[in-house]
Amino acid sequence: MKRLCLVCLFACLAILPALSADTVVEQIIARVNNSIITSSDFARSKEQLKDEFKQQEPNATEKQYAEKERDVLRDLIDQQLLLEKGKDLEITADTELIKKLDEMRKQMNLDSMEELEKAAQSQGISYEDFKQNLRNQIITQQVIAHEVGSHLNITKEEAQKFYDEHKSEMEQPEEIRLSEILVSTSKSEPAAKPSPTPAGGAAFDATKPMDATKPMGATTPAAAAPPANPSSEPDADQLAAAEAKAQSLREQIQKGAAFDEVAKKSSDGPSAAQGGDLGLFKRGTLSKELEDRTFAMKAGEVTDVIRTKQGFVILKVTEHQAAGVPSMKQMEPRIQDALYYQKLQPALRTYLKKLREEAFIDVRPGFVDSGASPNQTKPVETESKEASAKNLKKKKKLGIFK
Repeated sequence: MKRLCLVCLFACLAILPALSADTVVEQIIARVNNSIITSSDFARSKEQLKDEFKQQEPNATEKQYAEKERDVLRDLIDQQLLLEKGKDLEITADTELIKKLDEMRKQMNLDSMEELEKAAQSQGISYEDFKQNLRNQIITQQVIAHEVGSHLNITKEEAQKFYDEHKSEMEQPEEIRLSEILVSTSKSEPAAKPSPTPAGGAAFDATKPMDATKPMGATTPAAAAPPANPSSEPDADQLAAAEAKAQSLREQIQKGAAFDEVAKKSSDGPSAAQGGDLGLFKRGTLSKELEDRTFAMKAGEVTDVIRTKQGFVILKVTEHQAAGVPSMKQMEPRIQDALYYQKLQPALRTYLKKLREEAFIDVRPGFVDSGASPNQTKPVETESKEASAKNLKKKKKLGIFK
């Protein structure tokens, strides 16, 4: 499972410094029905885009970034439209939010939700703001899935055509996915938790080769990893106890216990929280002894207990992909995903155009909504003749425009 980076996780929720009472707090740059988009919303989204662009497209040109930046306001308006549709559909995302937060906690190797909250606060982020941002993401995803994705249809003919046209991109080397259970014999202090890596990677890009690469966060098996630096060598009794424990765990698996559950409960390895998953390995990336043993195994097979410098390890081959072009049946799930995302973007833009034409949207002069429809309705405002000078002054301070 991919892990999360605290900096990447919380960067999108950076809080602006407090301003003095006499400073204009916000400038409203767009209104979507009864919701507003402020200058700080806009600035924060541009900063987030810049950070993401540097990470994902380090060799991109300024022109390429400018093309992305011109859609920032469009995307903010899109989000407001989708959130309002979520209210109409009575989507609260309460259950999904709790599940997502707990998933993040586990991926970041934190022991409690309180630790997750402290992790957010350590980045100078309001935990409530962070949760609301995550809730908004879940709601918009569910609206898109309900209103757009559920109406997309992918035929067998389309999938077969895609397979035939992209065969050269699907060729893969032989590789296996391994999981481990480690019973440590080291007396040293517990190893530091592995540095987390960003999660939720980009959706499958049908324009790029469909090669299977080792996932971010994948670890080296204990049997092939550099030895720990113990304070002293384990004695014979410790070795015997560790070996007996490892043999007992293997017997549990042989009797039907799930490997990943045993790993979560009993493994001393850093991959325990992920059920022992180490990721994918191509030939040449493991020691010869391990490679000869594991590449000769089929998916689902488990090794005997192996003695290592770190202790005793049990390995499971969870996947074994032969070299060459996988069959249509093997690739079908990925092909379905590729075609889904190909169809989703234009269908989503058509849907958002419809939402725009049903809404009241007003954009401040000088700002451009690149997704605007010529049939959008701009709200018409009237001022009460009895409006006080105080109210008018207040409106001016808030940056409300006609």
